[in-house]
Amino acid sequence: MIQDKFMILLVASLKDIAGMNIVHQLITNYPFKQTKESTTKNPIYYSCINNKKVLLKIIKEEITNTQNLPESFKNLNLIVFISRHCSSSGKPTFSVHTPGNINMAQMGGLPKTLSISPAQTMQNALKALEYLRDGSKLDFEVSYECTHHGPSLNIPTMFIELGSSKTQWHNSKAAKIVAHAAIHAISKFNISKKTAAIGIGGTHYNRKFTNLALNSDTIFGHIIPKYLIQYLDSEILNQCREKTLEKIDSSILDWKGIKSSDKPQLLKALKDINLPYKKI
Repeated sequence: MIQDKFMILLVASLKDIAGMNIVHQLITNYPFKQTKESTTKNPIYYSCINNKKVLLKIIKEEITNTQNLPESFKNLNLIVFISRHCSSSGKPTFSVHTPGNINMAQMGGLPKTLSISPAQTMQNALKALEYLRDGSKLDFEVSYECTHHGPSLNIPTMFIELGSSKTQWHNSKAAKIVAHAAIHAISKFNISKKTAAIGIGGTHYNRKFTNLALNSDTIFGHIIPKYLIQYLDSEILNQCREKTLEKIDSSILDWKGIKSSDKPQLLKALKDINLPYKKI
């Protein structure tokens, strides 16, 4: 019996080589069927995953520009974007993150507005990516990314990405890993009673936070890197806390990955919202 309380949406863009490669793997390896609402220009697929209703929607626009996407669906509990990841290094990478903007909305979404972070589901995806990567012997890094770019949605939302260049976007073996990791995370989705942390400091791809999540019970919601701390205040930090599916009980600071000039205002903002912290 399908649990109506769990409606999950997978989203990919026709403009995204990696996203469409992952879609192919999803349709090939899982029982997705086209819905009556599906058209040639607007494909929508349906499946039942671990008694959860899952829709797979392919869109024409870039997935960062999907601020109004939830208006087309009722009772969504989780949105998972499957997409390419780009970086100048071109390093083969599987990554996971929540969207939203700490400062201005330069790539979709709303200024200074975050999506709701499904911390436990992101950790489940991260661990599945690592497990499947090790089994396939692919030389890919598995990493959290920080919270960045749009959309900014009042629904638990996450990205699972394949990167970081065209070589990886076309790699069917890598796309299959992302597809399996996405389904694994979806199959385990629930309203977790675990507490989560906000990660603050370090680089865009924080190795310390990633290793904590992979090797312990620590789960992260929003992650704020060194280059965005200058925009943090009590209002944004409180958003990070309130816009996490799980209860946030602390922040974890990559202390050496925070500019000395940013530390006083950060600690003051944490004190203002009465959020404990620990340094790593």
